[in-house]
Amino acid sequence: MKFSNIKLGKNVEIDPSTSFNNVIINDNVKIAKRCSLFGSEKNILEIGKNSYAGMNTVINGFAAKVSIGSNVSIAQNVNIMADSGPNASKAMQTIFPIEKGAITIGNHCWIGASAVIMPNVNLGDYTTVAANSFVNKSFPEYSIIGGNPAKLIRKFTVEEIEKLAKDD
Repeated sequence: MKFSNIKLGKNVEIDPSTSFNNVIINDNVKIAKRCSLFGSEKNILEIGKNSYAGMNTVINGFAAKVSIGSNVSIAQNVNIMADSGPNASKAMQTIFPIEKGAITIGNHCWIGASAVIMPNVNLGDYTTVAANSFVNKSFPEYSIIGGNPAKLIRKFTVEEIEKLAKDD
């Protein structure tokens, strides 16, 4: 593997079985076993401080920018992809064109196990994604979402938001 465009902050822990390239990983980030994290020379993948990615997570930022905020918890087997489509078949692409688009995950988000986040998605701060969800559209801050496709389950209550503000 060719390593390039890698910037690691202080106290970063990356399991040796994980592959990564074209990334900025900020302070106190932990990346578990068998993850694949990559951007491209044009689209550097960024992970904010104090974040975590669980085992077998794939974050593909090759085709478009992927930005993950600070204090983000990503469970195991999550797939975040800035492009999706039948890339091996030009014929199939005439029917199902490859979708490409930036992904932004805000601060303090929690992404449940085996969630899939598709291109062109923006998740606002404090968004919670239920396990096994397929996220193909954006949601504002303080959203709790889930399903296939993901939909809004509920917003954080005023009391919950006030509690978060006290702890921040």
